[in-house]
Amino acid sequence: MPELPEVEVTRRKLSPVLVGRTITSVETTRKSYFFITPPQQLKQRLLDRRVEALDRVGKYLLARLDDESTLLLHLGMTGQLFAAGALSPRLLLAKGKRALTPEVARTFSPDAHTHLILGFREAGPLIYFRDVRKFGKVEWAAPGSEFTRVKKLGPDALAATGVQLFEAAQARSTPVKSLLLDQGVLAGVGNIYADEALFLAKVRVDRRANRVTRAECDAIVRAAQKVMRRSIVTGGSSISDYVQPDGTDGGYQNERRVYARTGEPCKTCRTPIERLVIAQRSSHFCPRCQK
Repeated sequence: MPELPEVEVTRRKLSPVLVGRTITSVETTRKSYFFITPPQQLKQRLLDRRVEALDRVGKYLLARLDDESTLLLHLGMTGQLFAAGALSPRLLLAKGKRALTPEVARTFSPDAHTHLILGFREAGPLIYFRDVRKFGKVEWAAPGSEFTRVKKLGPDALAATGVQLFEAAQARSTPVKSLLLDQGVLAGVGNIYADEALFLAKVRVDRRANRVTRAECDAIVRAAQKVMRRSIVTGGSSISDYVQPDGTDGGYQNERRVYARTGEPCKTCRTPIERLVIAQRSSHFCPRCQK
C-alpha cells in the first residue's frame, strides 16, 4: 500500500502537470465503492474547474479547485495515479496480473481498471487514476466542507512529536506496531515504515504500547521521520504496484533493513530477520537488535 512517502512523491511529481490546468473532460467507470462521490455528480462538479493546489494530508491527496471545493484522491492498496505517456512494467494487465512488456507499456491505453481520467484545456497529458482492487477512493467536497475521513486523522507523521505518540500509547495494551498503523495516532505511517522505524528505534514490533517509554517514543518518531524523508528522496518504495506519476520506480525498497526480509541477515548484527503477524499485517524485526 502506498504510504506517506509514496503519496508525497506522487504529489510533488503530479503537481507540475496538474496545478494551473482547467478540467474539461472527466471519464469514469461505472458507479462503485471506488467513488464516494457518484461518477455523474463528480463530472458535474469538476468540469471547468481549475486546479489551484495539490496538498497532502497523511496518505490523502487534496486537489484544491478554483471555486474553493476540494477533490480527495486516496491510492488505497493498489492505486496508480500517473500522467498519460508514463511507461512502467508495474502497470498491470487485468488477466493474471502479468506485468506489461516494455513494448506494450509504450502503447498503454486506459483499461477496465482505469477508473478516472481527467483531461484539460491547457496543453499537457491526461491524468489517469488506475486501481485493480478498487480500494482507492475519490470524493468531492463543497466549499467549506470537510472530509470525514480526514477529520479523523492524527497529526501528520512528518510533523508529529514523541510526546503525542507517548500520550496515545499510555492507554493502549496493543502491540506498538498496531499503534503506529492507527491513522488517528500518526497519519501516513503504514506497514513498511512502521517496521523500519521500530528497527531504527530498537523496539520490538510486538512490545505492548503502554510499555514503551517516553524516550523510546521520541526515538520511534524520529526514526519514522528519518526513513520517510529518505524514502521521499529516493522516490518511495516500488515493491508491488506503486509507480511514480512519470512511470519510474522508487528506490527505497533497495534500502530496507527489515521489511519483507524474513530469514535474511540483519544488516547490523547478521541475525536472521523474523516475521510475526500483527493486526493481520506481516511485521518484520531483528530479535537481537530490537527489545
